[in-house]
Amino acid sequence: MTQDDQDPRIAELEAENRRLRRFLDEKGLPAEQRHQVRNTLAMLRAIIRRSSETADNVETYAAHLDGRLDAIARVLSALMRSVPDGVALHALIADELLAHLAREGDQVAISGPNLRLRPGAAEIVALAIHELTVNALEHGALMVPHGRIAVTWAVEPPAAGGRLTFVWTETGLENLPAAPPRRGFGSEVLERSLRYELKAETELAYEPGGLRCTITMPLPPQIRLVEDEE
Repeated sequence: MTQDDQDPRIAELEAENRRLRRFLDEKGLPAEQRHQVRNTLAMLRAIIRRSSETADNVETYAAHLDGRLDAIARVLSALMRSVPDGVALHALIADELLAHLAREGDQVAISGPNLRLRPGAAEIVALAIHELTVNALEHGALMVPHGRIAVTWAVEPPAAGGRLTFVWTETGLENLPAAPPRRGFGSEVLERSLRYELKAETELAYEPGGLRCTITMPLPPQIRLVEDEE
């Protein structure tokens, strides 16, 4: 899409962002809350703009934009329900896949220690999971009945550096190209946004039978390992 085709919601969102900033300043809310609201608004604005810039046509733009905004809405709703503990990573992944009719236990297996994501980390991780899910629907394991997705993660203890390793693996495909023909918004989220927001490193491996996405990062304060939770 060209600059002239961009959704008018960009200008509307920017105007609303300015009004909300003034409102937050006038109400004297805690700096942390003001910072989080502004970060969320900035993310929404970036999603709208980059979705427009990377879409091939209006129909694709509208479908992908709606999906991304829905993913952010889901995680914000989950965060509101889970204050102050944060949303569980397992639930975040399962809910996003279920929203696209991929149910855990059928084509999907999810496993890992109990991690709780607070605002900041939750939104960008939710967006990354959304992009992986949509790619699996359009080009990967969820495109065929025999495709499978395995999502696992592990955490090194603080004494060993406290690093999180997250692996999304797709199998059951045939004759996939060695790499996608073009890099779009999803690749940008996985390879650039996660690095900027969480200092993460992402490796995408395209194989004839599927895809492996490995994300490693130092465990940030917004992601908490819960050792004993019933």
